Amino acid sequence: MKYVNEFPVKGKFDGFGGQFVPETIMPALEELEAAYKKLKYDPKFKRELDYYLREYAGRPTPLYLAKNLSKLVGMKVYLKRED
Repeated sequence: MKYVNEFPVKGKFDGFGGQFVPETIMPALEELEAAYKKLKYDPKFKRELDYYLREYAGRPTPLYLAKNLSKLVGMKVYLKRED
């Protein structure tokens, strides 16, 4: 398996990929990309990014007991919440 340490140039993966987003949000995405390029090697930024990835993006999500569905199928059904 081949691992990459950086995002591919312009979001391309061997000629595939890219961005498929509404044109109205392209200016915001370009601004975000420029800010990331400027800050990605800054130690303070990396610490803060690591914190948010660990505490918010990477945190475990709760299981939810779907009572009505459980009653309907005759066994406990849990759903993994991603909100």
